[in-house]
Amino acid sequence: MSFSVGYYGDTGVKKIPGGYDVPVGVDIRGRYDGEFAKILTKDALMFVADLQREFRNHVKYAMECRKEAKARYNSGMLPGFDPATRNVREGDWVCAEVPPAVADRRVEITGPVERKMIINALNSGAKVFMSDFEDALSPTWENLMKGQVNLKDAVNGTISYEDKARNRVYNLNDQTAKLFVRPRGWHLPESHIFIDGEPAIACLVDFGLYFHHNHAAFHKTQGQGYGPFFYLPKMENSREARIWNNVFERAEKMVGIKRGSIRATVLIETLPAVFQMDEILYELRDHSVGLNCGRWDYIFSYVKTFQAHPDRLLPDRVLVGMGQHFMRSYSDLLIRTCHRRGVHAMGGMVCCSIAL
Repeated sequence: MSFSVGYYGDTGVKKIPGGYDVPVGVDIRGRYDGEFAKILTKDALMFVADLQREFRNHVKYAMECRKEAKARYNSGMLPGFDPATRNVREGDWVCAEVPPAVADRRVEITGPVERKMIINALNSGAKVFMSDFEDALSPTWENLMKGQVNLKDAVNGTISYEDKARNRVYNLNDQTAKLFVRPRGWHLPESHIFIDGEPAIACLVDFGLYFHHNHAAFHKTQGQGYGPFFYLPKMENSREARIWNNVFERAEKMVGIKRGSIRATVLIETLPAVFQMDEILYELRDHSVGLNCGRWDYIFSYVKTFQAHPDRLLPDRVLVGMGQHFMRSYSDLLIRTCHRRGVHAMGGMVCCSIAL
């Protein structure tokens, strides 16, 4: 049996005897907590470690490709459609049929993986709630692990919250929104968990812990092919989508569920990804349920991509709306692409600020 070393807070400056039972090669550098230990089980950590070991070199290569592409844009080149994948863009193919559980997605909301937020969002009357480990959450050890605890309780239907100040207890309604989870992007490390001496890949931690603990509950209540559901952020090309597809297939095989059980919507929120929407859907065609226009990050990506192009300056981002030509063209192409491939074309998210 191997034990980790615990720390006070996120700084790692004072060691205390750790209590997490970890597999060989895994080191937990966040503080010990009994509730967190129910998430950071040896089996769950081994699941995450297996994914990291299988795909870390693919992720590293993808990140190097991002740097090379950025260098090309800084030298004056423009992103564009790849001639090598023209057959994919022009091919007559469709994605797997959208599961009935998420056939209606007319209203979606999003917010962090905070306990009261999850309950109110699932009870809101929206069709989908995207619970967010990414933009809506500060990635502290406390937030990340409490988020996993909260989501596990939500999936099991046991989540509750007592607001002592209001003398009120919050529970789930009988009818709730469908739960999607957004892990962090490929580019981010998780410095509280080390695997073989390297920080874990953050999205594999978010995805792996959630999937490991909750896939069986989805299948028990909804059946094969009906979840879990994910939102995938910050991708720049189909290579990165292929890694996600391989992660999904590997995860499904590891736990013995049907291929295509995991379903995901990809946020198209980087300029390079706009030119590879067909290719991204093709890579994820057995696991995709659509694409989403991520407006604010897309504007930022435009600025970042063209930072060395003085002829492509933008005003303040708040002045850039969906009516501008380049924004309208982006959303129109996303809609046409999704409709042609048989999946949902989603508009930008609305921040969830429910405080009932």
